[in-house]
Amino acid sequence: METSPAERAGLDAAVARRALSVFFLSGLLMAFLGAILPAWGYHIRGEFVTVGHYFLSLNIGLLASMKACQQWVARKGISFVLVLGSGLAGGSFLWLALASPPAHWGWRMAGLALVGFSTGLLNGSAFHAISSIYRHDRASTVNLAGAFHGLGCLVMTLLVAGTFYVYTVPSILFLVALIPGFYAGYCARFSFPIAPAQPELKWQQALEDLKTPVGALFGILLFFQFGNEWSVAGWLPLFLIQRMGVSPASSLTFLALYWLALLVGRTAAQALLPHLRHSRLLLASVMAALLGCLILMFTDNRFGAGAGILLLGGGFAAIYPLVVEKIGDRFPYYHPGFFNGIFSFAITGGLMAPWTLGYIVPALGIRAVMGLPLAGTFVVFVLVILLSVEARLTGGDVGRRPSS
Repeated sequence: METSPAERAGLDAAVARRALSVFFLSGLLMAFLGAILPAWGYHIRGEFVTVGHYFLSLNIGLLASMKACQQWVARKGISFVLVLGSGLAGGSFLWLALASPPAHWGWRMAGLALVGFSTGLLNGSAFHAISSIYRHDRASTVNLAGAFHGLGCLVMTLLVAGTFYVYTVPSILFLVALIPGFYAGYCARFSFPIAPAQPELKWQQALEDLKTPVGALFGILLFFQFGNEWSVAGWLPLFLIQRMGVSPASSLTFLALYWLALLVGRTAAQALLPHLRHSRLLLASVMAALLGCLILMFTDNRFGAGAGILLLGGGFAAIYPLVVEKIGDRFPYYHPGFFNGIFSFAITGGLMAPWTLGYIVPALGIRAVMGLPLAGTFVVFVLVILLSVEARLTGGDVGRRPSS
């Protein structure tokens, strides 16, 4: 089949690199809240319900951006939305610099909602820009996007950790605001080809997906996996400070180790994908994550914490890209950058897990920070087995190796 001009332009290496680099900025934004909580003093205050509300605000902003992103990309183009998202991100950091403690926490909630909104604009427009290469190789494209995203998360964490005892919190946030400001200028210099429009699925289609056993299994798996990853990313520093008494800067170093494990794991998964059965790699990843959660839940020393974090991050690294590939094989309309079908509901619902920890931790103690992803990873393990059984019974391709 002949490739359309838009697809040929989308496959251009320079266009792909520019679009994928946007995920670096998205990673900076998404990792910000987990990294800044110790700097805001919540390891001392112990106001865990307020921390949960911060994650709720971030998620509300993400949800609010989805429809707006699709409409603005269609009307104004990808470059416009990227510049707008970058500019709003810079403005949100300036807002939060002025709203840092002792200002009322409600002002910070508003700023975090703006962070979530700008992140959604960046993610959605970037996925529009890479639609062509995504259709050619789902797992590899998601892995590359995840690697840029993970690098952004790592840089944000190291930036806050390295300046923790050097600058005030407002000074750190003013410094961080320069990064999306640079991206706004960078994206304004280029134009991106518009990919063929993605069909907007109706609520009826989402309900039909949910009624099918395989659709429900995939949706629930994504729900729990997203909840697992972002529960750890958001609460790990507070967990380590409260559980082991490490310093705030050290807790951020451990968080950076988590992001590094995710980044290296996604790179390794990219190399292993052509050589291993995907079902085996998926099962091995889930088992590593389970072991990492157990170690972190019961260890009382830094070595155990480091080992658990490496297993946990490395285990989480390959799960989402592999699941996305399997969803794309069974549900060809699925696209990770668009609000479509039951899978998008699962993804946004999974981001609510860090919010629920704000209520669980005061009731059950700080160990619940690892208890929730432990339970969630066990659910993912069961679902992976069920999907493998379903694929064998129906002749599906869940366990296939990629074709050359």
